[in-house]
Formats: sequence, structure tokens, C-alpha cells
Amino acid sequence: MDFVSAALGGERRALARLLSWVESGSAAGQDALARLFPHTGRAHIVGITGSPGAGKSTLVNRLARALRERDQRIAVVAVDPSSPYSGGALLGDRLRMRDLVEDPGVFIRSMASRGHPGGIAHATRDVVTVLDAVGIPVVLVETVGAGQAQVDVARVAHTVVLVEAPGMGDDIQALKAGLMEIADIIAVNKSDRPEAAQTLRALRSVHHGIATGGHHGASDSGAETPSAAWEVPIVQTSALENRGIAELLDAVAEHRRYLRESGAWEARRAEHAHSEVQTWLQRHFQALLRERVPPERIDAAVAAVLQREQDPASAAREVLATLWTQLEEMK
Repeated sequence: MDFVSAALGGERRALARLLSWVESGSAAGQDALARLFPHTGRAHIVGITGSPGAGKSTLVNRLARALRERDQRIAVVAVDPSSPYSGGALLGDRLRMRDLVEDPGVFIRSMASRGHPGGIAHATRDVVTVLDAVGIPVVLVETVGAGQAQVDVARVAHTVVLVEAPGMGDDIQALKAGLMEIADIIAVNKSDRPEAAQTLRALRSVHHGIATGGHHGASDSGAETPSAAWEVPIVQTSALENRGIAELLDAVAEHRRYLRESGAWEARRAEHAHSEVQTWLQRHFQALLRERVPPERIDAAVAAVLQREQDPASAAREVLATLWTQLEEMK
């Protein structure tokens, strides 16, 4: 069976099989990605990020329901924290969204972060690529609640929704140089709480004056982002009470229009392409290192560092020298 052709034709089981291959990093998964890539570039990727306890999962569930009411096909990629021992996910977004699982217009994929510090699993962008290729127009990516390290979501999403909750107090100030700067939209969730008004004032105060041109300003690729500013809206929501969801979706749609009309969509695509190439260079190099350098050589380097016989940088440099020697011998 040609799973790529079947998935492009709308076969959900073939899609699930492809995603499993992609997540595992197998050769079949990489081959599938290469075949699917020409079909990408159409989906609107929306990242949902924020601190633990902000209510991201419940909010994503509400957003998914509301999008379906608007007759929009969607996919949800939920990146769960993973066990440091087994590598398996500790949470179950499929369970939290079990009422949506049977909807043929919704595709839900839970992934373990496998300890990746950016709140995004290494394979997340590959999963998003597959979902984009098969024609799903909106992909919601919910990140692990991991503080400022979640800025990695900006390297995957076109629109980043930062979810905050009442009770942050002065801690909001600490977010200014991290999450606040990647936010395209801020959602104050649990806004039914008494302290919501104070949180709203604090967010407006902190966000005032932060650049809002892209993710944000000059990209990692060196390309300049469009000069037209996007005024970051702050939307009050209550996922439990199903309030503010329509307003949040309207803000997401408006941001997509802004990206298209201002030229920021292409600038953001350039940022993502640069990030993807850099990521694959790292992944290929790590695979080459595992393949060509014996594990005992790495163990010896670690032992030398533990015994204070060698500093970590020098130990790593010598391991790389072993790799270069191996590659030279292959010529």
C-alpha cells in the first residue's frame, strides 16, 4: 500500500501510519516527508503556549469545538510532558478531547516532548508538515507548560497565542523578554476570577512598547520582517464557561489576514525554512555521530570529564576528531 498517496487521498489510517513513522524518525518517515513536502504551505499553524495551569488544554478543546461549528477541518497536535525515565507522555490529551475523537473533521495527535526544553517535541514540525500536506487548513499546536523555553513554538507556528491566567502578579514582568515577545495574541483565561482585572492591567502595562512586527523584528535567517506593526490584542476568555472563544478565534483569523496582506506570511515562512534546515542539520549530525563514533568513545570522554582530567569542550572536540578521522577513511 502506498501510504503517502492514501493519506493525500484522505485515508485517516494511512495518515496515522505516516505520523507514527515520522515521529519515530525512521527512514520510511523521512522518505514520506520528502514526498509530502511539495504539498505543504497551505495550513495556518496556530501555537497555543503559556505557563502550567493556565488552562491551555481546556481552551484548545473549546477552540476546536468552535472551529468545527464554523465548519472548519482542523488538527490538534498536543505536546505532552514526558517521563524522564520511560520517555512516554504523562498526560492524555486524547482523553481530554474524547468528545472530538469521533468527529471526522478533527484529527488529534498527542506527542511526548521527550525532554525537549522548548515545549516542542523534535518531531512536532514533521507532524505538522504531514498534516499540512494532506490539506488540513488549521493546525493547533499546544505546547508543554515549560515557562520561557516555550519560545520554540514561534519557529513552527504562524500565529502564537499566549495563554495567561489571573494570579500571575509581578511574575508577568519576568515574561517580558521571552514569551511576551513571541505573542501575536494574548488570551487571559479564567477571566471569571476576581483577580482577572488586575492581571489584565498588568499584561497591558508589560506589553506596551514591545515590538510587534514579526516573531519579532529581524529573523534568525537575517531577513528583515515587514515594518507594518501588528497590535497584539488581549482577549479575555473562560474556557470552563465557554466565554470569549469566538472573540479569540476572530483575533486568530484577523492575524492571518494581517500576515497575508502585510507580507509577513512570507517573512515568517522564510524564518521557518531557515529554522527547519538548521534543525535537520543538527539531527543529521547527531545521527552521524551515533553511527560513526563507538559508544565507548563517548563514555571515555564523559569519564575523563568526571575525573577532571579534561574539560567538557576539549573532550567533545576530541570526539569530533574521531568522527572526522572516520569520515576521512571513508573517502
